[in-house]
Amino acid sequence: MEAILPLSATVSPVTTRPAAAAEPTVPSIWLPLSFIVTGLLALLTAVGWMIAQPDLLTTYHYNQNIIALTHLVVLGWICSVVIGATYQLVPVALETKLYSERLAKCQFVFHLVGFVGMVWMFKTWNMKQVGHFGSILGLGAGLFIYNLARTLLRVQKWNIVATALASSLAWFTLSILAGLSIAAGKCSYDSTEGAAVASGVRTLIAGLRSMGAFMSRFDAISAMHAHAHLGLIGLFTMLVVGVSYKLVPMFTLSEIQNRRRAGLSIALLNAGLLGAFLSILLRSPFKFVFGMVVCAALGMYGWEIAAVLKARKRAALDWGVRSFITALCLLAPLGLLGAVLAWPRLPLNVFTGQLENLYGFLGAFGFVTLAIIGMLHKIVPFLAWFKTYSPHVGRFRVPTLAALYSEHLQRIGYWTWLTGLAAAGAGILLQSDVVARLGVIALSFTLLMLAVNIAKILSHVLQPKLSPLPGRAKSS
Repeated sequence: MEAILPLSATVSPVTTRPAAAAEPTVPSIWLPLSFIVTGLLALLTAVGWMIAQPDLLTTYHYNQNIIALTHLVVLGWICSVVIGATYQLVPVALETKLYSERLAKCQFVFHLVGFVGMVWMFKTWNMKQVGHFGSILGLGAGLFIYNLARTLLRVQKWNIVATALASSLAWFTLSILAGLSIAAGKCSYDSTEGAAVASGVRTLIAGLRSMGAFMSRFDAISAMHAHAHLGLIGLFTMLVVGVSYKLVPMFTLSEIQNRRRAGLSIALLNAGLLGAFLSILLRSPFKFVFGMVVCAALGMYGWEIAAVLKARKRAALDWGVRSFITALCLLAPLGLLGAVLAWPRLPLNVFTGQLENLYGFLGAFGFVTLAIIGMLHKIVPFLAWFKTYSPHVGRFRVPTLAALYSEHLQRIGYWTWLTGLAAAGAGILLQSDVVARLGVIALSFTLLMLAVNIAKILSHVLQPKLSPLPGRAKSS
């Protein structure tokens, strides 16, 4: 318990030194921060792009600009922050040490080059280069998966969090392979290409050529939708579900109420996702059945989280936890919308296409992004506090985690984000560029509040705010 105490501290820790016990398990502050800051820059770029071109939200999603924007959001923003947070939270949640910080630092370089190159090449619709940059990103993802897998092998007591994490890594692997296969299926390689380059590159080209030949058998839209579900549900949703079984009880001073129910939610989510992926890819009517399995898993997950919250000992919920819980509540309309879109006899028309746009928008910006924003107000203060103040506990008066940022700004950001989601969602359904732009502008205000708060938090790293303890002023 000592290893996680600083994350949930709400009073100034002036009499104990809990951080010392956690030090061997927590990586350097700059490792997760490098991913988090990269993700925030990607999100700011994506929001600016949508303000400049709101038609990216109001037109059908199968075109090069929307696909480029989607990968900027999913790989640049969501994936970057999730990877950074995972490097911080997994050692804490599983009470073990990250296998290798060096591998994580190498992965950051591959990840940055890979997703920037992919977005650029998607925009110019150079699918061959998308595959090449995707391979660079895939190499980084391989380092991440290997690093986390070796970390999981160190876990002494396996639990539902470890199961969810292992599942998300498996889905991440499949998502990367599916994405590379789709890209390869849209370009051709002549038989002499790569003859003058190194054997490793020739092997890569041969592999991409084989994957491309295989993926060319499937409908392009179906393959894209199947790939998207692997990422948003397999990696991100599974990770949120698993980690929240640790973080929500910790932040609310509660505990898991029914471990069988929690475990069953993860098992059903895995089964439903596998069936949904295959049925979407094959355009099978069974995608509705497997969609219902996913909804049942999320319903069981919501049931358990509600029980955890009902049993909590901390009555008031801070705005970080409120944002996270609100994001989880958005799973209900998302599940309903997904069920509608999975209905086998749903007509394919313009309105259906807008429903698909809304489904993707609410999934990425409603559920995932709002959950991330809530947790960033937990993770980043802890990183700064641990780096700056944990060595001074017991010798100086140090601020609480909540004192590192402005709760007022966080509250404003919470409401402007919900307002922006509602307005942008209405703009999508109405195919109104004006309404969609107003919604995205509201989202940008939340990002401004978030940026100010993160700057306030990181200012403590650059200039700590220490004061003497009572009775030690003279000696210090």
